[in-house]
Amino acid sequence: MNLFSRYIEFIADYNIFHAFWVNITLTLFSGALALVLGTIAVVMRISPIASLRGASTFYVNVFRDIPLTVVMVVMFSVVWVQLQVSFSSDMSRDFYILAIIGLGMYHSSFIAESLRSGINTVPLGQAEAARSIGLTFMQSARIVILPQAFRGSIAPIGNTIIALIKNTTVASVAAVANETSGVMAAALEFGPQFNFLIFFTFALGYVIIVIPVGLLTTWLSRTLAVMR
Repeated sequence: MNLFSRYIEFIADYNIFHAFWVNITLTLFSGALALVLGTIAVVMRISPIASLRGASTFYVNVFRDIPLTVVMVVMFSVVWVQLQVSFSSDMSRDFYILAIIGLGMYHSSFIAESLRSGINTVPLGQAEAARSIGLTFMQSARIVILPQAFRGSIAPIGNTIIALIKNTTVASVAAVANETSGVMAAALEFGPQFNFLIFFTFALGYVIIVIPVGLLTTWLSRTLAVMR
C-alpha cells in the first residue's frame, strides 16, 4: 500500500467535512453579528451626539487593537468561568455561542471601519439635501447614506469576511470542539508520518472556501459600485 492510500485510510477516521462545516457556521453566525454591530457602531460614529461618537470610537479602537486570541480567552476564562454566563445546560453549546460572540464583536470593529470608508465616499451634499427636506439623522442615514456606504465598501467588507473565515480557527482557544484546527491538531498528533498531506488537505479546504468568497465580493463590488 503506497503512502497516499495509507493516508486516505488514516484520514477517513477524522470527519473533515464536519470540521469545516463547524467553521462555516461560525463564520455565518459571527459574520451576521459583526455586520449588525458594525452598522450600529458606524451610525454612532457619524452621529451628531458627541457621547455616541466617543463610545463608538472607543469600542472600535479597543476591539481593533486587541488580538483575537485575547478576545477568545476572555470569552472563555472570564465570561464563562468567572462570570458564569451560560446559555444552556450543554457546555459545548455555550463555548460555541461564546465563540460566535467573540468573533462577531472583534470583526464588527473592522466592518465599522469599512463602512466608514464607504460613508466618506458619499458626497456631503446628499446628507445636506436629506436634512433640507426634513429627514431626521436616522432617516437620512437609513435611506440616503448607508445604502451607498454598503455599496462603496463591499470590497473591504469582503476582505473582513475572508479574514473571519480563517480566524474561526481561533475558536479552539474558546474550547469549541470539532472545528478544523482541533481536528488537524489531532490528526498531526496521531499521524506524524502524514504531516505534509494533512497540512495540504486543510489548506486546500480553506482555499476552496475562500476563493469563491473573494470572487463574489469582487464581482459585487464592480456590479454595485456607485457611479459618480
